[in-house]
Formats: sequence, structure tokens, C-alpha cells
Amino acid sequence: MMLRARPIMALSAAACATAALSACASEGELVINEGLGVTSVLSLCPAIGIPDYTGDITTFRDPADRSVASLDVSAAMTNLRAQCNETGDRIYSEASFTVNARRTDTRGARTVSLPYFVTVLRGGSAVVSKRIGTVTLTFADGQERASATAKAGAFVNRADATLPPDIREKITKKRRPGDPDAALDPLADPEVKAAIARSRFEVLVGFQLTEEQLAYNVTR
Repeated sequence: MMLRARPIMALSAAACATAALSACASEGELVINEGLGVTSVLSLCPAIGIPDYTGDITTFRDPADRSVASLDVSAAMTNLRAQCNETGDRIYSEASFTVNARRTDTRGARTVSLPYFVTVLRGGSAVVSKRIGTVTLTFADGQERASATAKAGAFVNRADATLPPDIREKITKKRRPGDPDAALDPLADPEVKAAIARSRFEVLVGFQLTEEQLAYNVTR
């Protein structure tokens, strides 16, 4: 399964640059200037997103027939939102989302259960945890469309999401003109880049697809 996420990042535009930085970050947050008037707030809360090709699911009456005539139910995730509690030693992030579904045969009432996953990813590639849930949609007799909401929660260790003091010192150290490292970008330091990557977490939510369903999403 591809894990190229579309996360909701804590980025601010040029309006938050320079003099306004203090108004864009909460106490204790580290604000990094990324150049061109764009800043990034390094929050302890994980980013949240839906990996490519996993936000939709399609089922067929005949699994061997992927034609339109065989299409049964199609559904899509939307309205993905996150709430985060970062007050304790374990940061809790909860994602809520809506699933909108459509069926081709509207005869009779019907209940459809669709599996979804919630994965915690560290540093863009390391899977920390993965859980499977189910969202249930109920179609009334004669009804073509149905919607349902679901929630998916995940924990991140606060210590793992916090930059070490020596790395924070390298980033925030004040440099005076004439200092040997005055012209050096601390974010270009491989050690700093690696530490930031290790402290970045993502909570990814998507439909738990079969290989055939994933291939269908990729190629359609």
C-alpha cells in the first residue's frame, strides 16, 4: 500500500513571518524560518492525512467483473478533521471523517460495513502502529446514497515527538555577524534534519483495501 500522505501541515504564510511570529505560535513551540516568508511551527501533535488512493473504495457484485455493469457500492472519505491532546506523556490524536456512499441497486434496505485503517507513521516511512476499524452505512429502501461518520484515535509518545535540547539549541542559537557559523543554515545540518524527521509523526487514515481494490483506484 502506498503511503504518500496528504497531511494537514502546521504551515503559515508570509503574514506570520518576521515580526508576527510570536502571534503564530503558542508558548513552548519552536518556529522555524524556511525562507521566502514561510514558517513552520513544530507542534508535538502529529499531522493527519489520507494516503494516496486509499480515500475511495469500490465494491462489485461479481469480484471477477470490474465493469460498470457489475459495480455495487462506491464510497469516499471526506471532511477529515483532527483533535489533539498534548498535555500528557502520551499525545492523543483523534481523527474524525465522513464517508459518503452510493449504491447502484436501490431495492430494499441494506447495511454496508467498510473497513478502514489508522496508521501512525514516524519520519515519513516507519510504521509505529496500525489498527483496523469499520464504518457502517445504512441505506433505506429506495435510497441511493448514505453517509456515516467515524473516528480513529492514536497515541504518540511525547518524548519521541520532542526535539532533544542540543538540537533545539542548534536551531535557535543566535548568531552574530562575523561568527564562523553565521552564514550556515542550521536546518541544512544532517544531524538536525535527521532529528526533526525522527520527531515528526503522521496519523494516516484510509480504507483498508485489497490489492485488487488498490489497483483499481490507481488505474481508474
